[in-house]
Amino acid sequence: MIFEGKAHKYGRDVDTDVIIPARCLVTTDPDELASHCMEDMDDEFIRRVKQGDIIVAGENFGCGSSREQAPLAIKATGIACVVASSFARIFYRNAINIGLPILVCAGVAAEAGTGDSIRVDLDRGEVTNLTRDKVYQADPFPGFMQEIVTAGGLMSHVKRKLGQ
Repeated sequence: MIFEGKAHKYGRDVDTDVIIPARCLVTTDPDELASHCMEDMDDEFIRRVKQGDIIVAGENFGCGSSREQAPLAIKATGIACVVASSFARIFYRNAINIGLPILVCAGVAAEAGTGDSIRVDLDRGEVTNLTRDKVYQADPFPGFMQEIVTAGGLMSHVKRKLGQ
């Protein structure tokens, strides 16, 4: 799986309350959640984001409460992939469960800027900042997790496996 898009850069400890504020959790509609994604941290995000863009962040992305709506809101904005130095454990699993590709890759966030062109190759575990001509190596995204993401999330993956 390869993704290429513009970077939306954030720092460390971006928590789920910032990704999707608690006041917006009165709906499960992905489009409605997307319309509020990152608004408390970056009120221009939803106007700036384009289909296929990539979030680049520092350590501990998705910390805080374990709300599944956080990765769902990100995915619904059109973000193709999130690359961070590290992820909160529950956010990591929730992202995979709803079919949002994520990749742990140290160093990218320190040198990237919002608007940089980024390419993510999950098979090779490679992130390229095309704007700055820098390549970063991460562990490849495991094949079984790629299957879940490709299926659109864990529930779709299980249904495929069961032949439903």
